[in-house]
Order: sequence, then C-alpha cells, then structure tokens
Amino acid sequence: MKNTTTSRFALIAFSMLATLASAGAMAQSTSPDNIPGHPRVSEVNQRLDNQQDRIQNGVADGQINAKQAARDEKHDSNIAARESRDEAEHGGHLTRQEQKNLNKSLNKDSKHIHKQRTDG
Repeated sequence: MKNTTTSRFALIAFSMLATLASAGAMAQSTSPDNIPGHPRVSEVNQRLDNQQDRIQNGVADGQINAKQAARDEKHDSNIAARESRDEAEHGGHLTRQEQKNLNKSLNKDSKHIHKQRTDG
C-alpha cells in the first residue's frame, strides 16, 4: 500500500513538473514578434512600410533628393508617433476613426511622394 501511495505521488509530481516545464517553453516561444497585430494596426504599419520603400526607391532612382526624402520620412514618422499614441490609449488597437485619420494622412503623403517621383 505504501509503494502504491508513493508511486501515485511520484506520478502526480512528475505530471505537474512536466506541465510547468512545457508551459515555460511555450511562454518563451511566444515573443511579441510572433503575435499578430490588430488588423487596423497591421494595415497602417504595412502602408508606412510601403511608403518607406517608395521613398528609398525614389532616392535610389534619383527621382527624390535627400531633402525631399527627409521631409517625407519626417511626415511618416509623425504618423507613426500618432499611431503609437492611439494604440497606447486602446491596449494596442486602433479605433475605426483613428485608422481613418491615419489613412487620410498616409494618402496625403502618398500623393506627395508620387508627385515627386513623377515630376522628377
């Protein structure tokens, strides 16, 4: 009887230890980079990334000079800062109105970048 009770406690202890070890491993494998963002945040971030690429391509092609690129990047930086403030207020999310306002600013910058690249 004593061996049976000891075996049960050992089995329970082993199970608990295995559970804790696997939970710790799962917590380590889930980094902030692996957690998908809120769809509105992801969309705004993708647009900012695309505009950065367009600015860099314009500089590489000679269509945008350094002064123009600095101005465009400053505008994108301001939009990113507004996005961060909005996210902080809502636990990492954006409201529809915040997304709409950010997209309006992104559209304005996008048109300006396009005009610089086509006017040369």
